[in-house]
Amino acid sequence: MHHPLRHTSRRRTLTLAAALSLLAGLSVTAVSGTAGAAAPQTTRQAEFTAAAQEFGVPLPVLEAVSYNESRWEAHAGQENAEAGYGPMNLTDLTTKELDADGLSTQSPRYADLLKAPAEHTAATAAALLGTDTASVEADETQNIRGGAALLASYAEGYSHGRLPKTIDGWYAAAARYSQGTEDKIAQVFADQVWDTLRTGASATTTDGQQITLPPVGHLHPNRNDVRKLGLKDVTPPAGTQPAECPKSLGCDVIPAAYTLLDPANLADYGSHDIADRPHDLPIRYITLHDTEETYDGTLDLFRDPTYAAGAHYVVRSSDGHVTQLTPTKDIAWDSANRSFYQHSIGIEQEGYATHSSTWFSEPLYRSTAALVKYLAKKYDIPLDRAHILGHDNIPGSSESGIATQHWDPGPGWDWEHFFDLLGAPVHATAKKGSDIVAIKPGFARNKQTTTYCDGLPGYKQFPGPYRGFECPATSADAPSSFVPLYSAPSTSAPLLADPYLHPTGAGTTAMDDWGDKAPSGEQYVVAERQPGWTAIWYGGKEAWLQDSAQHPVTVPVKASRIVPKAGRTSIPVYTTAYPEASVYPADFVAFEGGVAPRPQRAAAKYSIAAGQSYVESGPAMNTDSYFAIYYDGSAPYDRHDFVGQTKVYEIVYNHRVAFVNADDVDVIP
Repeated sequence: MHHPLRHTSRRRTLTLAAALSLLAGLSVTAVSGTAGAAAPQTTRQAEFTAAAQEFGVPLPVLEAVSYNESRWEAHAGQENAEAGYGPMNLTDLTTKELDADGLSTQSPRYADLLKAPAEHTAATAAALLGTDTASVEADETQNIRGGAALLASYAEGYSHGRLPKTIDGWYAAAARYSQGTEDKIAQVFADQVWDTLRTGASATTTDGQQITLPPVGHLHPNRNDVRKLGLKDVTPPAGTQPAECPKSLGCDVIPAAYTLLDPANLADYGSHDIADRPHDLPIRYITLHDTEETYDGTLDLFRDPTYAAGAHYVVRSSDGHVTQLTPTKDIAWDSANRSFYQHSIGIEQEGYATHSSTWFSEPLYRSTAALVKYLAKKYDIPLDRAHILGHDNIPGSSESGIATQHWDPGPGWDWEHFFDLLGAPVHATAKKGSDIVAIKPGFARNKQTTTYCDGLPGYKQFPGPYRGFECPATSADAPSSFVPLYSAPSTSAPLLADPYLHPTGAGTTAMDDWGDKAPSGEQYVVAERQPGWTAIWYGGKEAWLQDSAQHPVTVPVKASRIVPKAGRTSIPVYTTAYPEASVYPADFVAFEGGVAPRPQRAAAKYSIAAGQSYVESGPAMNTDSYFAIYYDGSAPYDRHDFVGQTKVYEIVYNHRVAFVNADDVDVIP
């Protein structure tokens, strides 16, 4: 999803604390990195240890809470989605932040938000430390101390003024730290903290801090301790349709609009199609988006039938809360390509592609992962990058739409971490010596510089100011989920150019220029290798990426691939999988005005030449097109899936997937 309202980043300088001398000998298990990289730092680990000792908080609890708030990231002092700061996500919401986000402080909703204690935990923590709010925001040591002091104050409040003697006794304090206003939301956060305690965690942060939390055994918290918080018990009224969701997430249901807009025109309705999936057509994909809006704003839009777009779920950034809007049996209009969205479940995640690191919180990652695992199991969807897609991986459905198709969730979405949470890491099918590779640069270490136009509702970069924003802005050395592609094995060579984005000239560093970016997790066939470089078949061309034994960004994997049949000089590529015209009955064609709808046409600027090869994403499948025409389903053949005889293979063609006719190719296992 993209929307004109954008989030503008506000930056403050962060002073990194010196390592604490009394903990200089702290032993830390390092995560393997690329050869020649700077040695990981352990300053933050030492700060957690010192704060835990000072305030009597078990170190594993403090680290697990921080991990689920920020993944131990400091974000160099940049605020996150909820005006939170530092590894402990201490909040300080002001009118300045609301104004910068384009949110009216005159609105009762946002006026109340400014008064909410949950939005001012930095001030509370500072008071406990006897210092000022700015210090717990800007000074990492004070931020961690402040978070520990808050946890201890919560624990004492629920334990008659005493600190709990066991780790399990801190469950209520962890739940309170979520700042949830409903008991289920607070419980979900505490459960995620305890899951982290059980499994352990280890990471190197984007600023090079190495932190390790060993697994903790024999944990049995009393989950009913959440009742000590005195929060709202939001139990759905009797007869309410339950959310299709893991019980552990406590999802709610806010129905999206399904409304007839013009009583004189039954075809004028919003904002999804009624179906009976998977009985009338299969569900093959789960598509991840970002909202380009706040959570509340997104719900407002999707309940507006004139908006003409929708999703099945929305995930909130601050706490990972999940709201279902559309039943999964129905078809949400979420990706501007019917061949995909009629077979997909769409999940919108609160955030902005240009400021993803401040919005894609750990609770959001974990809730989305839990939801995806649940849906994948329910509908037998493979947990791989060919079936768990970003909106940016779905091609436009028309010649004009290929260039303007959306590119969320963008390069700041950590696909590697997300698939680790799914229990299906991108290197799960590793095969030594294979000439098929998966892109795996390591998100935190893979720092790329991109440009963007903040606040721009379109998809191209324009010079000069736009609505008060300067274009282009720069995201310098930011952790990224792509590797840049060059036209030759040299960083001085032009970046690869997609013919729809750049009919002439080269690719760019623009964040939305997907034509020269190979995304994490996607699989490609190796075309050639040179020292320090690998060429892959990508969009009909050899695309070169830096890839050495010292700094690898690919992993060899086992996969099947397609090649043009012998004797073919080239074959067409399709961005849709619509059936042949002969499948439509004559009376249906007459109803449609005498023309068979949705013809299957090849992308005019795409092809696969003899000698090229691309990874296929599963068995050949029949073309089809689902027709839902009238609001009440009364039109001829309404709510019917027309299935063709033509079979196609889905392939990874460039940054996006595409289709080839099965009759045009041979498959090499």
